[in-house]
Amino acid sequence: MFKREFWRNFDFWLFGAVIFLCIFGLIMIRSSIAGNIELAGYVKRQAIFLAGGMGVLSVCAIIDYHYWKSLSKYFYIFTLLFLGVILVIGKTSFGAQRWLEVGLINIQPAEIAKIVIILVLANYFSSTEKKEKNIKWILLSFLIVAGIVAPIYLQPNLSTSIMLVVIWFSMLWISGLPPKYIVIFGVGGIILAIAAFPFLAEYQQERILTFINPDEGARHGNTYNVEQALITIGNGGLLGKGYGHGTQVQLRFLKVRSTDYIFSAMAEEFGFVGTVLIVALLIFVILRCVRAARVSNDMYGAMIAYGFATLIAFQTMVNIGVNLKVIPVTGQTLPFISYGGSSLVSLLLGIGLIESVLLHRKL
Repeated sequence: MFKREFWRNFDFWLFGAVIFLCIFGLIMIRSSIAGNIELAGYVKRQAIFLAGGMGVLSVCAIIDYHYWKSLSKYFYIFTLLFLGVILVIGKTSFGAQRWLEVGLINIQPAEIAKIVIILVLANYFSSTEKKEKNIKWILLSFLIVAGIVAPIYLQPNLSTSIMLVVIWFSMLWISGLPPKYIVIFGVGGIILAIAAFPFLAEYQQERILTFINPDEGARHGNTYNVEQALITIGNGGLLGKGYGHGTQVQLRFLKVRSTDYIFSAMAEEFGFVGTVLIVALLIFVILRCVRAARVSNDMYGAMIAYGFATLIAFQTMVNIGVNLKVIPVTGQTLPFISYGGSSLVSLLLGIGLIESVLLHRKL
């Protein structure tokens, strides 16, 4: 296992890009919290999660990914129970009950659920590869996702619920969804989105309404935060103000700058050129995941890689879209860069699975 031949398929380009993004994330978190005593421990905690995540990545890469196939149903049940516990005794923050407080750290099971749903759907679609792609095939896969989405939506966590549905649909499509169903899904999705609006939490409705009809004179809240994000991005210009010299960031006009709006903080300090380079690196990571799917020997490995590529792509687009005021405000982090231990570890776990797909393919 530890011989040179075993590691010849290891994607060092992918690994190197991820390491760079994670270290850059630590650097940006340090700048974004400068002078804030309450957040002084963020960098150290993120570094600890990074070290732990690297361990998880290494273990997952070494273990044959086929091993997880037989454990999929147990992962699914465990995740459901974990999410159920959160609804009962979870820690509430910003109006949502999403975290389990364990000692000095907060665990967010929804982050683990993203990886679990990819593994479970990969098992389902690979097991039904030769079966007819009919309504029953679609509904069974949807029920798998719905079981995880329901408790996450009740937290409430709409953005992660939507992400899981997007992952499901992308894997469904890649698995051979007949074209006639795509139009049905498109129309049905629009109708469902409109019909679901009255049932959203009050703050979720407010985010959508303020996006459609923003209050230009707002001095706090979602509209204010987005406007400050746009000012911060514009303030960076072509080459940026320099590391630690962004006035919007350092004077704290930009809110939630270590998580949701870290892209804006990055834009102010490193400018248009810096953000383009980082986004290009994230796209590179996504393309390496797609490459892993294409060279995989089996459907199961390909589905894992495609699912994880979708996760990173969607999360990246949503985070940047919010910062650019293209979509309503939501709580998705910028992969590998934003502060968040559960998010970072789950992403590194996913990279470990991608590396396992590459290491354990038979030539």
